[in-house]
Amino acid sequence: MAEDIFYWLALSLVPGVGSILIKRLLDRFQTPEAVFRAPMKELLNIEGLGVKVAGEIQRGPLEKVVRRELSLLKEVGGKIITLKDDDYPKRLKDIYDPPALLYVRGALRSEDELAIAIVGSRKTSPYGRWFTEKIGQDLARHGVTVVSGMARGIDSVAHKGSLQGGGRTIAVLGCGVDVIYPSENRNLFYQIIDQGAILSEFPIGSPPEGGHFPRRNRIISGLSIGVVIVQASAESGSLITAGYALEQGREVFAVPGNVGAEGSRGTNRLIKEGAKLVESTEDILEEILPQWKREKETTPTIETPIPDLSGEEKVLYHLLGDTPLHIDAIIRETQLDPGRVSSLLLNLELKGLICQWPGKCFSKKM
Repeated sequence: MAEDIFYWLALSLVPGVGSILIKRLLDRFQTPEAVFRAPMKELLNIEGLGVKVAGEIQRGPLEKVVRRELSLLKEVGGKIITLKDDDYPKRLKDIYDPPALLYVRGALRSEDELAIAIVGSRKTSPYGRWFTEKIGQDLARHGVTVVSGMARGIDSVAHKGSLQGGGRTIAVLGCGVDVIYPSENRNLFYQIIDQGAILSEFPIGSPPEGGHFPRRNRIISGLSIGVVIVQASAESGSLITAGYALEQGREVFAVPGNVGAEGSRGTNRLIKEGAKLVESTEDILEEILPQWKREKETTPTIETPIPDLSGEEKVLYHLLGDTPLHIDAIIRETQLDPGRVSSLLLNLELKGLICQWPGKCFSKKM
């Protein structure tokens, strides 16, 4: 596997070779190693690959550069996930131009497939920060991973809200995974590594250059079922993420703002153009949870062992099924005290056995 990673990384570092070109090369030659061994004539048959780039590939891997990159990544406790790996995010793999490889610090998990991106302006109002933190917390409590870009403003608040809600969060960087930007997010950076993942397609040490951020936005939307835009001006970079989301077939949500306020022009325009208006977290959940359930119904499930439960917990757990059941129905069926039912449901949720839906409904975790 180490040699395999060597050639993946070597190909990604060839000047002029981007994600789309790598995908075309792999479709033709199957492995990065085979790309480096391919004759010039066959390389030139690849759409978009000219003589100059083909010549760079023909020179072979830059071994010292690749070995140094792997060494630096190891120093920061990171790893590389390639497009062919089983743990590469399935949703991201399906976009038009997925990154050939991802630098990762922290851990990606299967439950991160249920993810919502929250992005917005770097210049925020107290209302924008409050609302973003609230939906971040609420989504986390419903088992939804929050994805954002760790930028100043709305992005950072979205990550913090998810962490405060005890959930998972993923930060997609416009720089290397060893670069903390902005610098004031140092504590947040390490919290995200502990409770989620830091991702980038850019090599170790890459600075936060302006051109990197529009490219990373396709990854933010690509990882997510939908994108929530909070406070965006008419020229906001968040609208680029919304554009990628539409291209990728993702849901687009927007939080309305004050009419005439510069920081609301982008979000209000998105709503006029058909984005789903968000007044509460339920507006997001009622849209994404049915879609998530349909996806899970077509995916084979693996039985997970059930931890030890008390007698009352077993009663509640076996009462619940895949279809959400309202708490009043649960109380009626079990004939337990309402306060006791709430406590038992919370215990089961914390054990990862059930999930809460909008309107105080509960089901077994899918």
